[in-house]
Amino acid sequence: MYTAKQMIVVRRDLHMRKGKIAAQAGHACVEAVLMALAHEDRLNDVVIEHEYVTLQESGKGESALSSWFEKGVAKICVYVDSEEALLEIDRKAKEAGIISALICDAGMTEFHGEPTYTCLAFEPRLPEDVDPITGDLPLF
Repeated sequence: MYTAKQMIVVRRDLHMRKGKIAAQAGHACVEAVLMALAHEDRLNDVVIEHEYVTLQESGKGESALSSWFEKGVAKICVYVDSEEALLEIDRKAKEAGIISALICDAGMTEFHGEPTYTCLAFEPRLPEDVDPITGDLPLF
């Protein structure tokens, strides 16, 4: 069985600086994981020990999220070339029951003050859940 992975989808058409891409992807990843923890009612199960974050046993059974924490925190970054494509990925994820954190930048450092959708991240899920949605997207 494959370990769960977290998919990150970035808009390449915005030509963001590398640091901006990293910041936006970071926002998306953190938000998606927090949303998934809240959805599973596991926010209080987070344990930080020796600089590692784990989930304590909750008795709720294994999920893709707990597998992701226990077996490796794989993140896969792919790209799209338009806002429409990013929003379509978000829509498909939500229709499939996958938590997706869509990030809208306020536009203060780039994008001339215009709020702009930059990227999204899924909650950690098994490949069979996310590959039908993101499997054809090119690696970033």
